[in-house]
Amino acid sequence: MSAALRSPGRVMSSTSDSSRKSDCHDGGIVKSAVLLHLVVLIEWACMAIRIFLADDHGLVRAGIALMIGQQPDMEVVGEANNGRATVELAKKLSPHIVLMDISMPDLNGIDATLQIGALSPAPKVIALSGHTDRRAVVDILRAGACGYVLKNAPPEELMLAIRTVGQGKVYLSPQIAGGVLDDFRRCVPASGSPEFASLSPREREVLQLMAEGKSTKQIAAVLNLSKKTVDNHREHLMSKLKASTLAELIKYAIREGLTSVDNS
Repeated sequence: MSAALRSPGRVMSSTSDSSRKSDCHDGGIVKSAVLLHLVVLIEWACMAIRIFLADDHGLVRAGIALMIGQQPDMEVVGEANNGRATVELAKKLSPHIVLMDISMPDLNGIDATLQIGALSPAPKVIALSGHTDRRAVVDILRAGACGYVLKNAPPEELMLAIRTVGQGKVYLSPQIAGGVLDDFRRCVPASGSPEFASLSPREREVLQLMAEGKSTKQIAAVLNLSKKTVDNHREHLMSKLKASTLAELIKYAIREGLTSVDNS
């Protein structure tokens, strides 16, 4: 009787131990699965392509940010509505890729691309523009852009361009690729006139800001120069470009693509 009573107790104890071991085993599996999931998420975050948006139209930036936000391997780390802010924020945020509009106030996308190329490390630049003319495409590629995508391209093409450039390759929209190759084969000059090619980067900055209607005092503040230095740059510009009036300089800046009618 005594043995009979002890037997069930031993069976119950054994069953209880097995249950606890099973629970511990299952709990270990769950913890391992959660840990693995966290590791994968961390790896995805580390591998995500950090993207900066540079465009003077807020709706364009918002639409692109929405598309990028749906990609598991991409993230938007910042945005700006002009070229000068783009350069400054690129220094601080260290994006992998900058999506760069060409026509922007304060500093156009071409000169902003030149300045970004001097950063260390230098983000890769993809021009995202409505310009299809030869000069705009060739000029920003010469400035250091690794890609060029038209704004009317489908979202899938922009995502492909980002991933392609992120892998260290070059991407050009099919609509412009053929023309770019033809231009390089023919050794087409980057700009339409030797006078424009003779301008220094600083002179181009001053010319753009003048064309956008900024005063000498405002230009001096933006570029951290003295008013006398700005006046000297203006005199050099008028001499090099053979312009006798400010209106002629503005027309020249628009014709060369430094600014647009909307920004002037």
